[in-house]
Amino acid sequence: MAKVADTQQAAAVFESQRGLLTGLAYRILGSRADAEDAVQDTYLKWREADHAAIDNPAAWLTTLCTRRSIDLLRSAHRSRVDYVGSWLPEPIHSASEDHPEAALSLASSLSTAFLLLLERLTPKERAAYLLHEIFDLPYPQIASTLDMQEPACRKLVSRAKAHVERAGVRHATPLQRQDELLGAFERAIASGRTEDFAALLADDIELRADSGGKVPTRLDVMRGREQVLDFVMGALRQFWGEYHWRPADLNGARGAILEHDGQVEAALSFAYDEHGRLSRIYIMRNPDKLAALDAPALA
Repeated sequence: MAKVADTQQAAAVFESQRGLLTGLAYRILGSRADAEDAVQDTYLKWREADHAAIDNPAAWLTTLCTRRSIDLLRSAHRSRVDYVGSWLPEPIHSASEDHPEAALSLASSLSTAFLLLLERLTPKERAAYLLHEIFDLPYPQIASTLDMQEPACRKLVSRAKAHVERAGVRHATPLQRQDELLGAFERAIASGRTEDFAALLADDIELRADSGGKVPTRLDVMRGREQVLDFVMGALRQFWGEYHWRPADLNGARGAILEHDGQVEAALSFAYDEHGRLSRIYIMRNPDKLAALDAPALA
């Protein structure tokens, strides 16, 4: 990308990078609101910069946004220690129709399961992995962004990649299978019959719900078919039986938004194992995070 000549061109350059910066910041932070703060802070620095002295505006913006996101992530980790119940990333709309293979891979990097796995990495491991494996940046640029030597940067990516591969959270489940599982869940809630739904669950199925302590929900993680089915057929069916289900593409996969009297009450998303069985159920009930669903889709 050529050097920037004037203020109008500088604004255009930033807007051309805004989507990439927001996607990067969201994956680092797991929060749309925090990601937008990081991007806004980057814009303010960019607006005051000497554009004529910047050889590569895209790299400059990526570096600044990454560093700001890492700073915000460190602060967020401290607050998440005292979080009430399970912490889940903010759900976001994302396109999942007719993806070519590369886009499916990119969508898998938005999944709730993947973002939760990244929480186990150090901030720099997380950033290095995303920059190299998701955004395909070369090691010299990543090393410069993170203010590290290139060999140390390669080790960060290698360690993070090993964690991701062991967890198996980035395989792509066909959309037809995702639709089948979502439909089976909805039918189980509506009918009270669990046979079809239970057959689609992995043995180690888990269910997590995030309320942030602001609305009623289960605070513990439910594990195993029996415990999960008891909860789905008990508390969930009692409350969700009257809800309107609105299918939605959330975090790169099929999900649903649950509404009652025109109010969004919950967002539902899933993770799948390598056999296409349902391995994780994620329920967002935190009203602050549900508000982020009004934002545009994220690529």
